[in-house]
Amino acid sequence: MSKIRVLIVDDSALVRRLLTEIFSADRDFEVVGSASDPYMAREKIKKLNPDVITLDVEMPRMDGITFLENLMRLRPTPVVMVSSLTQKGAEVTLRALELGAVDFVAKPKLDVAGGLAEYGEEIIAKVKVAAGARVTAVRTVAHALTPAPKFSADAVLPQNSGKKMLRTTDRIVAIGASTGGTEALRELLAVLPPDAPGIVISQHIPAAFSGPFAQRLDQASAMSVCEAQDGQYILPGHAYVAPGDRHLIVERDGARYRCRLSDGPPVNRHRPSVDVMFRSVAQNVGPNAVGVILTGMGDDGARGLKEMQEAGAQTLAQDEASSVVWGMPGSAVKLGAADHVVGLRMIPTRLLELVAHSGPKGAEETLQSA
Repeated sequence: MSKIRVLIVDDSALVRRLLTEIFSADRDFEVVGSASDPYMAREKIKKLNPDVITLDVEMPRMDGITFLENLMRLRPTPVVMVSSLTQKGAEVTLRALELGAVDFVAKPKLDVAGGLAEYGEEIIAKVKVAAGARVTAVRTVAHALTPAPKFSADAVLPQNSGKKMLRTTDRIVAIGASTGGTEALRELLAVLPPDAPGIVISQHIPAAFSGPFAQRLDQASAMSVCEAQDGQYILPGHAYVAPGDRHLIVERDGARYRCRLSDGPPVNRHRPSVDVMFRSVAQNVGPNAVGVILTGMGDDGARGLKEMQEAGAQTLAQDEASSVVWGMPGSAVKLGAADHVVGLRMIPTRLLELVAHSGPKGAEETLQSA
């Protein structure tokens, strides 16, 4: 088996040395080179043809985002971003994922040497996944909301998005994702109508990133998207993103549902865990729910989706061809937990069909089970 050829691009000599040591200690990797800025990286990519690139966000002469945009347009290559856990770092990293980066690793704020060594296992795992990921030219969302033209009426009075004119429903959609999920979720939510059922989302993401991520989804969607708060009611036309480092649980409150946040231990090494959220939906929503598992590394969510299926919910998994990484949805399919396996672009249509056919319970049954 050939080794994974890695090119390290970072303006810090210390980070380049530490990453080289981490990869060199694993027999599956070969560090073919390093570069301190994008111009040097560009020449080394042509000469060395790496399988994966680790890319810093902030660099001299050309920032990492501009370089990534050019790379994905001219020579699509798996990229793992190395970014800082700051508000600015989160926004830039999310932009990098939009442009086609497979994943990111959070650079420690303090003690970079100790921090990167500690996160060595995570870096190795993510770069291995990236080496086998499906990478294409810069992705676009065909139906994304566009800025108002300068001379249209929208420039004075924005068109009513319909967010406030909502039908009532007690159905819930639960979506879990990991690697590649930030973009898959953006594409999915961008084409859902403003009166879609309430959606709860568990995406594997650090605490500093979940707030900016929810804001970006809100900007791209006709639905209202926010970072979930403890005790918040789940309403139609709204989507709730689990905060990084907290589990999102759906709780029954009479005939309504609300978000509960938990500081319980990580499950499948993740908090938020998709399994935890799916289980709560299975227990408290049952056949009034639809479960969706999207692209992601590992198997978090597969067992929870099976529990939802056994509780009478319709279940859906993203197909392999459209997944950046078919770990999570693939595990669900192998477990027999997915009633439907669908490409990403068809998921919104199929999701709305499943919601329409599932139908809410009758009032008598709802009162008896409340």
